[in-house]
Amino acid sequence: MSSPTVSVIVAARNAERFLAQALNSILSQTYQPHEIIVVDGQSTDSTAEIARSCPRVRHVCQNGEGFADAWNIGIEEAEGELIAILDSDDLWVAEKLRLQAGYLGLHEDIQYTVGKVKFFLEAGCALPRGFKRELLEGEHVGHMPSNLVARSSLFREIGAFETGWSIASDLEWFARARNRRVPMDIIPEVLLHRRVHDSNLSYCASGSPVFGKEMLKVLKQSIDFQRQQGQR
Repeated sequence: MSSPTVSVIVAARNAERFLAQALNSILSQTYQPHEIIVVDGQSTDSTAEIARSCPRVRHVCQNGEGFADAWNIGIEEAEGELIAILDSDDLWVAEKLRLQAGYLGLHEDIQYTVGKVKFFLEAGCALPRGFKRELLEGEHVGHMPSNLVARSSLFREIGAFETGWSIASDLEWFARARNRRVPMDIIPEVLLHRRVHDSNLSYCASGSPVFGKEMLKVLKQSIDFQRQQGQR
């Protein structure tokens, strides 16, 4: 079994509230990454200081805006054979990278993996308007960046995250990979604990008209692509 190197990318903007916990969950991995890259979106709080004080973290300043742009900067900077992404307010279980990197090391045809996720509500926070309470129960397969480990070559093959979306850049990337029938597998274990809180961008925005419009646009693009493929 090969032992592929992993670059971990953390996009952070004014993330002092939870960033140290997220980074500690990376440093606690039983399969240690080759590098940790924190892409800082011009934070005005102590995000930079927290990142720079953490062992083995490379702090990179983001000149653009948005998570998609930050992830893309990290992917360009990364040296690892595999790319893993962690949101600055989420937590990995200790075995996450071992299970996903190990699986990709054994299965050379598989281009990316995701696992299961458990959602938890941050103490003292009310549920965001767009979040469904039933998601707090049980385990769920999560097609989301924090649950993803992919070969770095895949981003060259199908492209990185598109920056023109307000919210749905990650949904569009996964849809693009699915449309192109990229070989992937699901690790049937909880790998991610996803924090639900009052300032979580994706949940606070998920009930907005913009989110609904972008979801429909992703779906239309996917249907149009499949129709074009069927005509060939």
